Amino acid sequence: MLFITLTKKSKMKKNRIRNVVLIGALSLVLGCSTDEKQTVVTKTQLVWSDEFDTTGAPDSNKWNFNIGTGSNGWGNNELQYYTDRSQNIKVEDGMLKITALNELYLGSSYTSARITTKGKLDQKYGRIEARIKLPWGKGLWPAFWMLGSNSDTVTWPQCGEIDIMEYLGNRPTKIFGTVHGPGYSGGASISKEYELANNRFDNDFHVFGIEWDENYINYYVDDVLYNQITPEDVPGEWVFNQSFYIILNMAVGGNLPGSPNGETTFPQTMLVDYVRIYQ
Repeated sequence: MLFITLTKKSKMKKNRIRNVVLIGALSLVLGCSTDEKQTVVTKTQLVWSDEFDTTGAPDSNKWNFNIGTGSNGWGNNELQYYTDRSQNIKVEDGMLKITALNELYLGSSYTSARITTKGKLDQKYGRIEARIKLPWGKGLWPAFWMLGSNSDTVTWPQCGEIDIMEYLGNRPTKIFGTVHGPGYSGGASISKEYELANNRFDNDFHVFGIEWDENYINYYVDDVLYNQITPEDVPGEWVFNQSFYIILNMAVGGNLPGSPNGETTFPQTMLVDYVRIYQ
C-alpha cells in the first residue's frame, strides 16, 4: 500500500478527510432504505489521493492523458477532441478544472479532456470517491469512472466498467451509477439514478463514491448510500474481482446525452476538489 501525508491544504479540507469517515460509517446504518442490501465493511484508511494542490498540469506521477476522439476506440459517437492543453485541463485554485470548449480543433467541433490513472494506480477494492461540482447544459456528459486494468488485453465489456458517477447536463438534479460487464453492457447495464432533493448538482460540490469489495459495489452521493450491486444482480459473469484504474472526463455529445443545443453555453467546466481512496 502507498500511504501519503497530506500537505498544504487548509484545516477545512483536512477535516473533510476525517469527517467523511464518520459520515460514511453513519450512512451505512442510516443511508439505505430497509429493502436495500446493507452488508458493508467501512473503509477508513486513506491510501491514495490527489488533492490538486499544485498549479499547472495534473500530476504526471498520478495521471495520464487520453488524446484524440472516439476513433481511438473509446468513443460513443461523442463530438469532442480530448487534449492536454491548459485551455481544457489544469490544476488551479486547489482543484482540477476540466473545461469543454466550442471550437474547431483537428476536425472536431468541441474540445475537452480525459485523464486516467492507468499503469500508475490500479486499485482492487476500497472506498473510491471524488468531490465534484458539475456543469450544466444539454450535450454535456461528465463522468468519474473505472475500467478493468486488463482493458488492453480483454475486450470491453469483459474487462468490466464501474461508473461511479455519470451526469447528463440537461438533467441537473440527477446522476447515475452503473456497472457494465459481459452480458450486461450498454443499454443492458445495471444502473440506478440518484436525484438530489431541492437542489442541483451544478450549484455546489458533492461527494460521489463507491465502497467496493469482493461481493458488492455500494454507491454513494454525499452521506447517502443509494444502491448496492452484487453478483446476484448481474445476468453474466461478475468481473469486479480484479484491479481497476480511474478515469475523469467530460464528453460533449454522444449516444446518451445527444448534441448541445442553443441553450448550452460554452465554456463549461467540471471542477474536481479531490480524488481519494480508502482501504
